[in-house]
Amino acid sequence: MHRLFPANPKVAWYLSGFGSMKPTDPELRELPLPPERPMPPSRTVPSDSPEGRRPDESVQRLRAAGCVFAEEEALLLTGAAASAAELESMIERRVAGLPLEHILGWAEFCGLRIGVTAGVFVPRRRTGFLVRQAELLLRATHDGGVPRVVDLCCGSGAVGAALAARVAGIELHAADLDPTAVLCAKGNIEPAGGHVHQGDLFEALPARLRGRITVLVANAPYVPTAAIGTMPPEARAHEPLMSLDGGPDGLDIQRRVIAGAPAWLAPGGHVLIETSRRQARRTIGLMRGAGLAARLASDPELDATVAIGLRRD
Repeated sequence: MHRLFPANPKVAWYLSGFGSMKPTDPELRELPLPPERPMPPSRTVPSDSPEGRRPDESVQRLRAAGCVFAEEEALLLTGAAASAAELESMIERRVAGLPLEHILGWAEFCGLRIGVTAGVFVPRRRTGFLVRQAELLLRATHDGGVPRVVDLCCGSGAVGAALAARVAGIELHAADLDPTAVLCAKGNIEPAGGHVHQGDLFEALPARLRGRITVLVANAPYVPTAAIGTMPPEARAHEPLMSLDGGPDGLDIQRRVIAGAPAWLAPGGHVLIETSRRQARRTIGLMRGAGLAARLASDPELDATVAIGLRRD
């Protein structure tokens, strides 16, 4: 049996449409519930066990706080809690507006359980499309060498970790300016054999990668500054501003990534940037202005748009 619940169940932010979520929106992801088991024999449940709490009480509190998928959230929180006291603390934090993923300590992304700590951007389902596009390009690489992959503005390192899980034999690097994100990313990237660096975009990378990157992926912030205030409190209060705010037109960080990409890409290398439908043409224009051959890929079901630039020489 499967149920749907959202990456940010209370409300979701559409970077492409700057609007709020409905239960059918693509921020939703599908996760398997625990398999059904035969009813166990009657037993006494200890009062300090999370099972000792009436499930409907947790559901009612979560629903009253605006959680659209309260039943699923209650199930996840109950499963994660080691005691009734811990469950109570988790529910209190969720009711107060903390993202579910920050409370659980993980997010489901591309079939992986990605560690997500407080203060780190929660990976969205739509970003799985960025992973898929990068995977296709990596699988089409036939130069016989080791593909070098860089995940800029990596946040939790979800994109890099997903690529390492899908494409064997890559040399993976990830970078972020935020030390909290770097620490979180190390927990997701290093077990896969990757390397995480702290610094401002390309300044964080080892010099030996210059001109040698096969695929560069970036889920850089692309929300216009004026739109930040319209985002749900769950995002703007608990995710770092630097992971959301893309400047006056939302393209400040994209401009810097695109401007620097040609010098770091290997001949035939690609840069892939998640963007929005509203900004896609401008992102493509920036790539072409930097001398890259550029195209768009999109998935209407996920409302996902990725700009892809190629260094031809």
